[in-house]
Amino acid sequence: MASVKTTVRRAALALPVAPTGPENPLPPLCLLREARTLEERAKEGLPRDMARQIGHEPLRDILPVRVLDGYGRERTDTRLDTLVIENDRLRATVLPGYGGRVHSLFHKPTGRELLYRNPVVQPAGFALNGAWTSGGIEWNIGATGHGTLSCAPVHAARVTAPDGGEMLRLWEWERLRDLPFQVDLWLPEDSDFLHVGVRVRNPHDRPAPVYWWSNIAVPEDHRVLVPADAAWRSSCPGELRRVPVPKSDGADRTYPLRSDYSADYFYDVPDGARRWIAALDEDGHGLVQTSTDLLRGRKLFVWGTGAGGRRWQEWLTEPGTGGYAEIQAGLARTQLEHVRLAAESELSWLEAYGPLSAPADLVHGDWAGARDEAEARLAAALPREAVDAAHEAWLTRADAEPGEVLAVGSGWGALEVLRAGYKLPGTPFEESTLGPRQAPWLELLRSGAVPEPREAAPPGPTLVARHWRDMLETAPAHPHAEYHLGVAQWHADDRAQAVRSWERGLERASSRWPLLRCLAVADRTEGNLERAADRYEEAFDDLCRERRDDGATWTAATAALGREAMSVLLAAGRPAAARTVWDRLHEATRAEGRFRLLEARLLGAEGDRAGVRALFDAGLEPADLREGAEILGELWTAATGGEPVPARYDFRTRPPKEPTASSG
Repeated sequence: MASVKTTVRRAALALPVAPTGPENPLPPLCLLREARTLEERAKEGLPRDMARQIGHEPLRDILPVRVLDGYGRERTDTRLDTLVIENDRLRATVLPGYGGRVHSLFHKPTGRELLYRNPVVQPAGFALNGAWTSGGIEWNIGATGHGTLSCAPVHAARVTAPDGGEMLRLWEWERLRDLPFQVDLWLPEDSDFLHVGVRVRNPHDRPAPVYWWSNIAVPEDHRVLVPADAAWRSSCPGELRRVPVPKSDGADRTYPLRSDYSADYFYDVPDGARRWIAALDEDGHGLVQTSTDLLRGRKLFVWGTGAGGRRWQEWLTEPGTGGYAEIQAGLARTQLEHVRLAAESELSWLEAYGPLSAPADLVHGDWAGARDEAEARLAAALPREAVDAAHEAWLTRADAEPGEVLAVGSGWGALEVLRAGYKLPGTPFEESTLGPRQAPWLELLRSGAVPEPREAAPPGPTLVARHWRDMLETAPAHPHAEYHLGVAQWHADDRAQAVRSWERGLERASSRWPLLRCLAVADRTEGNLERAADRYEEAFDDLCRERRDDGATWTAATAALGREAMSVLLAAGRPAAARTVWDRLHEATRAEGRFRLLEARLLGAEGDRAGVRALFDAGLEPADLREGAEILGELWTAATGGEPVPARYDFRTRPPKEPTASSG
């Protein structure tokens, strides 16, 4: 029987989806949570390159990206555009609107799904910029954590593969580090392995820090196999402890369901060993991922069997559909590290994903035997030399110009290419992708001036890279330009100058609230809580006077500023002022789960324990809870005088008195 030619095609998939919602229009001057790193003394004894790369150029904020926190938990059946690449052995389904995530990898001969395929699309607050979804294969680029493209569209097109068949190319401009990247997926004829060529380019005249982890969701009832006898375990910020593999602290941790709490295991794969990781079920069947040697790191993330871990599994997926663990592959040993990419250079590697089967008694036997058997089976199915050869063959096609465009991402890459004249063969950022969000910056590029808004509206996003900051510094000092300049200076850690820019803009601004809000954040950062509270009150009053309608843009701005203002007013011990802000929010906003949580905090500050309890009894579902959040349990305990936290409100992923882990 003749083999089926590999094809790339458009398709659609109906899933229950909670929409991502509008962007938060306030510039994120601070991280949504503290950057993960280690104190210097904690680095003692670590391999030299690991110690050097830990803490290398961590983020201070997520500018120029904006926060996505406007989603809820109401899901409706939705038709999602997909891109499907398949041959007679495999079918991979990609979601171009969600960062190019591989939603499904189906092995036709056995009828097995190789990944954990999430039956819903439910954003949660795990990405560096908020919204993130679980399941499938996720491409993480940027900085420690889940990347900002998790719920964003990427460019996609059809390209000729190294063997003459069809290949799917995904590409975008990663904005945290200002780096273009591409992900090419293809299936060689008769292959059981999805091949993935990845390239990250630095077109600038200065080095750049790079972070990459491919996160693969697999059913949590599998055993994870990897060529390592030790791992660096992290179960809380600031901790990195070397532990033996498979057993540590009395249990075999290569079984995700044998951990009580969430944890990261960064495997110490020996130099020279083949890079691979597998997850196999009770019968010895499952998925294996392997790569060329540049992608050196391998990791297991587990949620654990505690009440909090079980609750997160329900929160991110659908109750009753089974939980997942993540096996991952990255450029460094751990996710605390960023590697240095020299100016005007690139990194590239090849990954392969496919089925792996081995006798169940060996898979679940002693560690050395299980590991060696899996590696031998992988070598028979896809030799190491074949992966290296596939990488070399792919490099001859990496610059090939895309053919039919299958999906369109953002216009930010086009703006950067237009600004600097970069030559990026293979990943065209066409001027046709420029849109309204890029328009003010195109005007700055061409005229040297930031256009003042023609009508009152929340400011658009700010570009903060050095070249844009330089242009802002020489632009006419109108209030709108001073606002953007201050944001760019804040990002550059020139905070005193940022405050001066915002104060200058405030002197002549007709729209004062964006500048007042920035100054309030600066006050809060410096520990001046009272002045921050004063400025937030003034900013919210100004916004309410200025807003023109109840449309999506003004509603999002009111919600975002109101939420920040209330949080600071409550922290400053001003519940009456916080209540005034609450009363001026839109009714639909107050009904959202994240604002019901804010209402519970307000009622608690007002001493209304019965009111807090009533909100819990009615059901609190703040959609943007961040990983490790314990606020619901804390509020419950305060409102009930110490009653046990109900399972639906128990999101604890750590033992008492210990910090939490991260899956990013």
